[in-house]
Amino acid sequence: MATLITGGTLITMNPTREILRGDVLVDEGRIVAVGRIEPDLFRRRGHFEAIDAAGGIVLPGFVQTHLHLCQTLFRGSAEDLVLLDWLKTRIWPFEAAHTESSIRASTRLGISELLLGGTTAALDMGTVRHTDAIFREASALGFRLVGGKAIMDAEDPSVPPGLRESTDDALAESLGLCDRWHGAEDGRLRYAFAPRFALSCTERVLRDVAECARKRGVLVHTHASENRDEIAEVRRRTGLDNIAYMNAVGLTGPHCCLAHCVWATDDEMDLMARTGTRVLHCPSSNLKLGSGVARVPEMLSRGIEVSLGADGAPCNNNLDMFTEMRLAALLQKPRAGVASLPAATVLEMATLGGARTLGLEAEIGSIEPGKRADLVVVDIDAPHASPGEDLAERIVYATRASDVRTVLVGGVTVVQNRRLLVADPDEVVAQATSELEALRRRV
Repeated sequence: MATLITGGTLITMNPTREILRGDVLVDEGRIVAVGRIEPDLFRRRGHFEAIDAAGGIVLPGFVQTHLHLCQTLFRGSAEDLVLLDWLKTRIWPFEAAHTESSIRASTRLGISELLLGGTTAALDMGTVRHTDAIFREASALGFRLVGGKAIMDAEDPSVPPGLRESTDDALAESLGLCDRWHGAEDGRLRYAFAPRFALSCTERVLRDVAECARKRGVLVHTHASENRDEIAEVRRRTGLDNIAYMNAVGLTGPHCCLAHCVWATDDEMDLMARTGTRVLHCPSSNLKLGSGVARVPEMLSRGIEVSLGADGAPCNNNLDMFTEMRLAALLQKPRAGVASLPAATVLEMATLGGARTLGLEAEIGSIEPGKRADLVVVDIDAPHASPGEDLAERIVYATRASDVRTVLVGGVTVVQNRRLLVADPDEVVAQATSELEALRRRV
């Protein structure tokens, strides 16, 4: 049935960045009308659901562009470690012990948290196995997902046997997943090739992924220049800086999404700007792992598309876009100047910028007729968010995930009055706890 969201203040993110009081009419999963809507327009549709947004802000759903849903189960299990130690001593052994059942529980837990916090779409990197389970959970929970299996074909004795794979097997499985899931659920589910990072992938697989992605018109999602030790090892093996090496094997361009880029050089930033390569900024993760602070204002000034993601629960502890927005804005102030990354820019990074990164700006990221109805109603009248004049500043600096009242994905209400409709949170947590206990025994 059609849905009419009434009485809210709309931060549209449309081309003129209008903010207006009015309504949003949704039918067949898409936005039909915005603003002052004539009663006859929705009455002709017969039965419709009415959502009262009075006193609230209506936003496009948040788009997180770097997540590891397979790691949600490991929250709190990999504390106080730098990147390479964190991977080798905690994350890879845990991922290697995953079963299909534990992957599903981890994904369900992560998506439940994301929806309750207003994130309606994400770019996710799975582990080496059980990627179908991630897509099945996203399908069942009504989440908009671009995802892919992690590729790890390089010979490395620190990688557990459960994560080792041959180059041919890695490519064959990735292509099969792409065939099964890219464009499924009327485009709500899409595939992205996901070579983990330069150190875990052979040059052959990186070059083959670059070719396959171009031929199939899908994204590539990987990590680059997150940590100085990582960069030093890439340079030792290849003679190139990390992002320069990615360019040498064909992994730059508008379809290439590089997570972190904390230590990108000026030349590499110029390279990403020339090629249209996307940067996925994860401020909480970069701080917790001690990786550093990405030079986001310098990237934006070059015209690089930068969007936001929480990364994974074990290097962040939550998947909250409000936290990432606030931290992204505050981090740059002592480094690059108090006005170097204003709230309005950060809010765009979290919505329309994320949609552009995923190549979905024609479908999501703003409140405009014809777009998919991925929408969030947020309350801003709590003591911690009141008062305030500039709405973008209130959202970025003062609002919390707990302020999210209602969430729609593709016109389907998945959160209503702060209650998750697509799963029972108590059951989700109980299942995750049980699966984690079994996984720890396997590790």
